[in-house]
Amino acid sequence: MEIKRAAILGFCFGVRRAVELAEKALDENKGKEVFSLGPLIHNEAALKKLSDKGLQIIEENLLSELPESSVVIIRAHGVAPQIIDLLEKKNSIIIDATCPRVKASQKMVEKYTCQNDYVILTGDKNHGEVKGIAGYAGKNFSLVENIADVESLDIAEPEKINVILLSQTTYSQRQFDEIEKSLKAKFPNIAVMNTICPATKERQNSLLELCAQVEGVIVIGGKNSANTIRLFQTAKNNCKNAVHIQSASEIPEEFRKLKSVGITAGASTPDEIIGEVEQSLS
Repeated sequence: MEIKRAAILGFCFGVRRAVELAEKALDENKGKEVFSLGPLIHNEAALKKLSDKGLQIIEENLLSELPESSVVIIRAHGVAPQIIDLLEKKNSIIIDATCPRVKASQKMVEKYTCQNDYVILTGDKNHGEVKGIAGYAGKNFSLVENIADVESLDIAEPEKINVILLSQTTYSQRQFDEIEKSLKAKFPNIAVMNTICPATKERQNSLLELCAQVEGVIVIGGKNSANTIRLFQTAKNNCKNAVHIQSASEIPEEFRKLKSVGITAGASTPDEIIGEVEQSLS
C-alpha cells in the first residue's frame, strides 16, 4: 500500500500553543487545581492525556462552583470579557491561550462597534469562538450563519455608517463567499475583512491535492471538531472512499485493501495519533 500524508495537517499554531501552555501550567502548579474553560481541544485522546496529568474541565455556566485561586486556562477559542471578570472575582490565576488570530477579531469587533460602525460576523452561533467574539461587541452587531439570516438582517440607514464583515476563523470559505455576495447585494458599500485563518484554507487545498492522488482518504480528528468535519465533507465530495476516524483502531478493513491511501487531520489532532494511524496502515 502507498500511504500519502497531506502536505499540511494536524495541529495548527493556536491549538499547539494552547496544549503547550496547559502542559506547562500542569508542570508548574503541582498541588494546585488546574482547569480549562471547556474542553481544551476537540480530541478525546489528547484530553485524556491532559486529564491524566491533572487537568480538569469546567464549563462557563458552572464558574460559581470554581474553587478560589484556581489555575484556569482559557482555550484557543477565547472567551467573552464577562468571563474574565468572573475569573478575576474568584482570584483565579488566568492563563490566556486564546489564539492570536481570535484575539485580533475580538479587538476589531470591540473597536468598530464602539466607534458606531456596524459589524456583521459570519459563524456558528454555538461555537465557543463566536460566543467569545460576540461578547466584545457593542449594540451595532449581528451574527449571520446563512443566507436566510442575511435576508432578514435589518440595519437602520446603512448608508450613513460603515458596515464591516468579519468571520469566525475556522469558517468554511465557500459559505463565507456566498454570504459575502449576498451581503454586497444588500449593502453595496460593506467592507469585507476575511478573518478566516489561512491554516483552514491551506488544509482544505492540501486535501484537494491529496484526493486526486489516492484511492481513499482517512480524515483523523475529533467527532466534535468543526474543522475536521469540514475536511471530511471535502474528502467525501472529492474521493470515492473517505472516512472520519479518531484513532487507528477505527480504520475500516476495506481501507487496508486499497492500493493508495491518503491521510489528513484536523487542527486539534496530535502528531502521535497521526503517526499511529500511518503505522497501523503500513
